[in-house]
Amino acid sequence: MGAYSQPFSRRAFVAGSSSFAALHSVTNMLPLRPLVAALQNDSRLSQTVVADKGFASVRKVGNGLYATISDSSKGLQTMCNGGFLAGKDSALLIEGFVSPAGAAFQMDAFRSVSQVPVKSAFDTHYHFDHSTGNSFYGANNIPVWAHAAVARRIVDTYGPMQGAEKSAVLAPLEKRVGESKSDLQKKHAQSDVTMLDHVYTLVNGNILSLPNRPIDPVKLPMTIDLGGLTATIENFPGHSGTDLIVRVPDQHVVYTGDLLFSGSYPYCFDEQATVSGWRATLRTFSSWDKDTLFIPGHGQICGQDGVTALSNIFDDLAAQAEKMHKAGLPADIAADQYAVPDSLKKYPVPVWGFTVGAAIKKIYAEQQFN
Repeated sequence: MGAYSQPFSRRAFVAGSSSFAALHSVTNMLPLRPLVAALQNDSRLSQTVVADKGFASVRKVGNGLYATISDSSKGLQTMCNGGFLAGKDSALLIEGFVSPAGAAFQMDAFRSVSQVPVKSAFDTHYHFDHSTGNSFYGANNIPVWAHAAVARRIVDTYGPMQGAEKSAVLAPLEKRVGESKSDLQKKHAQSDVTMLDHVYTLVNGNILSLPNRPIDPVKLPMTIDLGGLTATIENFPGHSGTDLIVRVPDQHVVYTGDLLFSGSYPYCFDEQATVSGWRATLRTFSSWDKDTLFIPGHGQICGQDGVTALSNIFDDLAAQAEKMHKAGLPADIAADQYAVPDSLKKYPVPVWGFTVGAAIKKIYAEQQFN
């Protein structure tokens, strides 16, 4: 990489490498899907990439707008999607990613197309795969914006993992494996253990660096002028309780963070995730211009078809949950009994308990049946 690059520490490198095989198996990783045919002819999207390291590539998606799209089947340096907005006067970098190396990759890509000063970096929410690389920005004196609750959620969620015995962190989930009443339940519970093991390893392999420019969601939407390029920061419910998006209305481009998963079942595990709120957010997304271009938190760039697909997944989760609820199945049993229909089998289900299982339990709790 270029002048802004910061290599993994040896500890972080070993951590990422040792957990990669386990993560790959538990999340059913597939190579990043190609752009759908409809988008290949979209004049906003460059057909050539600005930078490509395998684990992520950067593509121009509008006037001064760029998307960083991860392919975790080829490496863990970024894991999530992000991007940057480069105006005539300043720029905004979206996401801290999972490692300083990921944030450095995006910075190098940005510097290959613009030399304007960076106004700020921006975390769409607090989850580790979007924020653990924030230390790169701190080392380069770049302020980090995020929802006002992000710093506290990072400290409360990941702080206790650092330096803790792995066995103690994994114990509650491993207990569920031992108490499983069926092979299916045991398989799902074991995938949760493997995922938390991976999170523990990556969190312990990096320095937790907190956003230092909190954004009060009550004061949103907020307009940002980068010089001939205006964007808005908006707050929507759904994935984490700290979800912010960046929208460029005049170009119909939206950086959604994990409020949109493109091409897979969504992660619903967060204690502040809300299925009812998430479905309402998707209805808002679907009300925007039919030509809106979405840069999702994970998966390929998509249009309104991506919003429709995720809405269909939630609709089916709710429909099956309702049937199981009426049949008298408790939530913890229903969470393992969901069956992916043929119409949705093209969408992978990574880490059952973090995605389907969590969604079913929240649908029960929120009474969000169809």
